[in-house]
Amino acid sequence: MTDVEVDRVDARTTDQRIAAVRRFNRFYTRQIGVLDEGLLKSPFSLTEVRVLYELAHRDRPTATELARELGLDAGYLSRILRGFEQRGLVERQPSEADGRQSHLRLTSEGRSAADALDARSSEEIGLMLRALSAGEQRRLVEAMRTIETSLGARPEHSGRSERSASYVIRPHQPGDMGWVVHRHGVLYAQEYGWDERFEALVAGIVAEFIQNFDPKRERCWIAERDGEIVGSVFLVKKSDAVATLRLLLVEPSARGLGIGRRLVGECVRFARQAGYRTVTLWTNDVLHAARRIYQEAGFRLVSEERHHSYGHDLVGQTWELEL
Repeated sequence: MTDVEVDRVDARTTDQRIAAVRRFNRFYTRQIGVLDEGLLKSPFSLTEVRVLYELAHRDRPTATELARELGLDAGYLSRILRGFEQRGLVERQPSEADGRQSHLRLTSEGRSAADALDARSSEEIGLMLRALSAGEQRRLVEAMRTIETSLGARPEHSGRSERSASYVIRPHQPGDMGWVVHRHGVLYAQEYGWDERFEALVAGIVAEFIQNFDPKRERCWIAERDGEIVGSVFLVKKSDAVATLRLLLVEPSARGLGIGRRLVGECVRFARQAGYRTVTLWTNDVLHAARRIYQEAGFRLVSEERHHSYGHDLVGQTWELEL
């Protein structure tokens, strides 16, 4: 085969691959509703939704930082932000370090809009995933991860590589409750020496959750990494105004990736969306990492009491977050 023939084959192959990528782009933009007048049945465009997402998940960024992160033209972003300000969704605070810059933050109305979009997005993706088998879901997520890593995706708001930090959060499905009970029993025995009575407690909690599950006011979130479950958390109804956060767990192999904070954040966002006024939780003072996550999320310690459980003398703590 001559060099000219090789070039012709390569060009033909390239053209076929370009066509395949464009075909996938057309399919996926239709699949996720990008072609709709408003994304997620909202008054916001795709770009506006992404800007709201960044504002909800960043600590007072500047417009310059947002433009750089999203690859947006500064003038285009400025018009979006000006529209948000006119709607009462965003407010600016002058930077103490640089008078030419302003820090951006969502107002309470902006936070509500972002939370509603986040909940709607999770609901739509959950519906899409539930139409697939567990194996199909794993293959789908693995294919998406391959696209991200192949195209050089950077981690979101993290110094870690995308390959090491990538994980997904999804709703619970059959089989997950057994994992929750098993891993709580194993990890708490290994790390704290708690006996099987703790595992029995967890089994009772998840059984009650499934038997009385109210999808409008309760949720379980499962974290997966490389097709394996690595974390979980529950939000359950205590009363019309109060929700309880329960059973936060992150596998040792996945700690340090922000999964615990993300799971707690999902609980708080859903609690607001569901109309709760308070989120409460009960933990023990020896669970230092979990307590730091709760503090960072805005929970405050309201009471403590000593008790003897699971073979140990412990100090139980009640924490609350006013929404």
